[in-house]
Amino acid sequence: MEIADLAKLNTLVLWAAFAVALVFGFIAQRTHFCTMGAISDIVNMGDWTRMRMWGMAVGIAMIGFYGMAWVGWIDPAQSIYTGPRVIWLSAVVGGALFGFGMVLASGCGSKTLVRIGAGSLKSLVVFFVMGIAAFATLRGVTAVLRVNTVDTVSFNMASGSALPAWLATVMGSAPAVTGLLFALVVGGALVVWALLGRDFRTGNNLLAGFGLGLVVTAMWWVSGRLGFVAEHPETLDAVFLGSNTGRMDALTFTAPMAYTLDWLIFFSDTSKVLTFGVVTVVGMVVGAFVCAVLEGSFRWEGFRSTQDTALHMAGAVCMGVGGVTALGCTVGQGMSGLSTLSLTSIIAVTGIVLGAIGGFRFQIWLLDRE
Repeated sequence: MEIADLAKLNTLVLWAAFAVALVFGFIAQRTHFCTMGAISDIVNMGDWTRMRMWGMAVGIAMIGFYGMAWVGWIDPAQSIYTGPRVIWLSAVVGGALFGFGMVLASGCGSKTLVRIGAGSLKSLVVFFVMGIAAFATLRGVTAVLRVNTVDTVSFNMASGSALPAWLATVMGSAPAVTGLLFALVVGGALVVWALLGRDFRTGNNLLAGFGLGLVVTAMWWVSGRLGFVAEHPETLDAVFLGSNTGRMDALTFTAPMAYTLDWLIFFSDTSKVLTFGVVTVVGMVVGAFVCAVLEGSFRWEGFRSTQDTALHMAGAVCMGVGGVTALGCTVGQGMSGLSTLSLTSIIAVTGIVLGAIGGFRFQIWLLDRE
């Protein structure tokens, strides 16, 4: 492959990632998909309908991810979520901080982008604050704190942190077959559980479950199959085009918000090029905007009070710091990460749920004070 061909392929990968993220944003806006909302429905009303959306989407993504691995399209070991080092304390602490923050900010990172597309100026403020906090946790003052504290606590899994790879090592079985079977059992159970809910079987709910699960799968294909070059013409190394991490990327929105701000601020710097993370952030907003305009739900929205502003900004900081610390958000760890059946992702999602429950209790305490 020549350099010119590589550049064309890179452009194709970025357009494909943008298109897939646009579909995610459109579906999320159309179906009111929201992980924070799903947890809130359970805690406050005992309603599991939106959680079934999430469960089905994760189940479909698991089957899709390991189905592609089985046919040899992608290598699960190339994902950032499946590395051998399990930073369990970072996952717990970062996840809890993110979960608490998303309650204060009225939604996670993906919901923030969807709301921006639907006209929320509140979410635009959350985006900027969250992006700055995420950048500081990637390379700034909170990055130093993160690296010297929670990141030092970990353990290694020789086969990688993906549970199917560990099971294949223990059983002495083929990793591709073990992965597919594991995904069919776990992912299939999630899909069946979702469909068993009588109130769940509506058009929007099925669109969110099946549609977003396929979107996550498609993004793995774009990065791991379409964007994979086995031998770069200059370095002769294997590369994933457009990747922010240097590995196979998927949908996630905390660090990409930081990358987007970095790209916007240093746009004239030729070393700052468009990447997977940046185009997916833009795609989410555009998709939600298109849906909001078509369905007539686009509305400008601002803060109600000083307290409302302060809570959203505090929540944004928590999400920016927590999302980077946990290596992902409700989409990054909660959907993309769980689709790999990574132990780290399972721990991070547990932390997010616990943090969200703490956030709801904090809100109740505030209401009681008023």
